Amino acid sequence: MDGFKRRLSQSLQLRLSLALSLAILLVASLSALFSYLTAYDEALALQDNSLRQVAALYTRQGLQFHYPSAPLQSTGDDEETRIVIQYVADGAVVSHGDDSQLPLPIAASVADGWSTVVVGGEPFRVLVGQEASGRRFAVAQEIDSRNRDARASAWRALLPFAILFPILLLVVANLIRELFKPVASLAATLDTRDEQDLRPVDERLLASEIRPFVQAINRLLARVARGVEGQKRFVADAAHELRTPLTALSLQAQGLEDQALPARAQAQVAQLRLGIARSRKLIEQLLASASAQLGEPAAADASVHGAFRSVLEALMPLLEHKQLDVAVEGDDVRVPLADMHLHNVIRNLVENAIRHAPVGGQIVLQAGQGGGRVTLCVCDDGPGIPPHAWSRVFDPFYRVAPQGGEGAGLGLSIVQTLVQRSGGTAQVGFSDEAARRGCRVCLSWPVAAQKSTVADSSSERGAPWENAP
Repeated sequence: MDGFKRRLSQSLQLRLSLALSLAILLVASLSALFSYLTAYDEALALQDNSLRQVAALYTRQGLQFHYPSAPLQSTGDDEETRIVIQYVADGAVVSHGDDSQLPLPIAASVADGWSTVVVGGEPFRVLVGQEASGRRFAVAQEIDSRNRDARASAWRALLPFAILFPILLLVVANLIRELFKPVASLAATLDTRDEQDLRPVDERLLASEIRPFVQAINRLLARVARGVEGQKRFVADAAHELRTPLTALSLQAQGLEDQALPARAQAQVAQLRLGIARSRKLIEQLLASASAQLGEPAAADASVHGAFRSVLEALMPLLEHKQLDVAVEGDDVRVPLADMHLHNVIRNLVENAIRHAPVGGQIVLQAGQGGGRVTLCVCDDGPGIPPHAWSRVFDPFYRVAPQGGEGAGLGLSIVQTLVQRSGGTAQVGFSDEAARRGCRVCLSWPVAAQKSTVADSSSERGAPWENAP
């Protein structure tokens, strides 16, 4: 099944064949159903017409009824398919209650025209008419036999569909296969290429109808190659420009430690060096993240609770400064991100929550699995993001006024880039739907796209980072 899904996602020919086959099946099914119902109704109408003709024959020629005194001895299907004609008044005075003798026990209250009468547990189709003298008569036939004959006629109408449908499928499949042979060959060539192989595709052996498409692909590959090369140069230059001032700050802080400073100043210098080290590490992580975007993401598997712990430990000074309460909910799960990338994602989300949460507010970190997906959410009790901006907050440098704060508008953009490249999705909403306040950012991945494991939640209870002041 997985192999078929992979082929279906990679082959335009297979998708088109399947779509046309389904369309043919749908049209054939609807046509067959229409033909069946039409043939069935026509067969019933034909049998009603037979009853009507019998009634007309009786009224035109003035026939006389003769009821046999002995029970009917018909064999085979004759008894069920027979047409019975009798006076309505005669059926109301008979002593038997079934259709084994004539006349049939039809009640005198039966209405003129068409009706259904149950005789001895068997339904009959009855046409009631009047002679010129006003005497009422009934023409009747057993309904089960009528329906059986109608179904047999309707099934015979489906025979052409049963023969032509598989033939049409084979013809369409062969036609599509022949038409798409050049495209299939080109797809196989491109599918075997390495992601870093940006050489132009050889178009000399391709048909003229496909050549413009391949030429457009070659022009795109050339533009991508130039863009990748420019990004590589930018990352290399940014790494140098960002590391150099941080290294200088670190050396200056180290020089302050050698001076005769008060104890409190020494502690502040130590905190300064720690902050510089963390900033340096974060910059290296962002640069590594930018480098990772130049190629396909590598397969990874990271613990969400482990990332929660490292991020909260790093941001503890900010949490304490705003007196924020942090709660962690749900069991540990694993998501398809490298540890470094997951740390960057959660740090950006928590920093946004700290920036917008009120003093003494609360931040909630949630993780869990359900509905075939693994989810990771960060919530705060700040003013929230208005719905009209939910689709734009992931754009680079976009900030929601007047809540922009000191952020640059890149945090959620980095989050979405890393999540989408790992096969996940990111959504923004209110953490309190009733009050329409608070911000809730939820990330989710399909379970099939990662190997999720649920850790023992009891081992995390009481951890110092779960309920930080």
